[in-house]
Amino acid sequence: MSVVFTRVDDRLGAFALRTLDPEADAALLHGWVTHPKAAFWLMQDADEAQVIEEYRRIAAHPHHDAYLGLWRGEPAFLAERYDPARVELVGLYDHQPGDVGMHFLCAPAGAPVHGFTRAVIRTVMAWLFADPATRRVVVEPDVRNTAVHALNAAVGFEVVGPIAKPEKDALLSVCTRAQFEAAAEHAEQAGHTAAAESAAATRTEGAPA
Repeated sequence: MSVVFTRVDDRLGAFALRTLDPEADAALLHGWVTHPKAAFWLMQDADEAQVIEEYRRIAAHPHHDAYLGLWRGEPAFLAERYDPARVELVGLYDHQPGDVGMHFLCAPAGAPVHGFTRAVIRTVMAWLFADPATRRVVVEPDVRNTAVHALNAAVGFEVVGPIAKPEKDALLSVCTRAQFEAAAEHAEQAGHTAAAESAAATRTEGAPA
């Protein structure tokens, strides 16, 4: 199980992606995908054997891959990459060369970490765009999943519109490399502004600026 990508978040530290082992990671994944907060992953009723079967299928697929995400060296999220011309969106949208599909799922956490999910999606996007062949990332979350729609918008996704899939009504959205980079730059500038405002607000009265 080798690490394929690493990224250091300015605030939350080291993130990485490694190849997923369907058997060795099955118990961990089962707890994640059947958690109530993972309802939109559509595996709520799966047992561990079904989780193994699903990720064996993905591992064997020529156009679909799954990776385990690490935060500070510990398993913390799941990421999938696929070719939307051959998986998930076949015939459902206007495919362009360089399109890459993406799913991600954060592990359930006892104590939520502020900004963690956004750091995860930025890591996944940076990983996908690290491949020079990737021109756009394509996603198709459930139309009811408003939390992920907001996250997608924050990293540069533009909504194309609703599409009907066999398992759900989805909101098709796309993000180009330029849109992702612009969103990252905006987030960095906003972070610097917030830090400066916080520092100014906590200065001691009469102390040097």
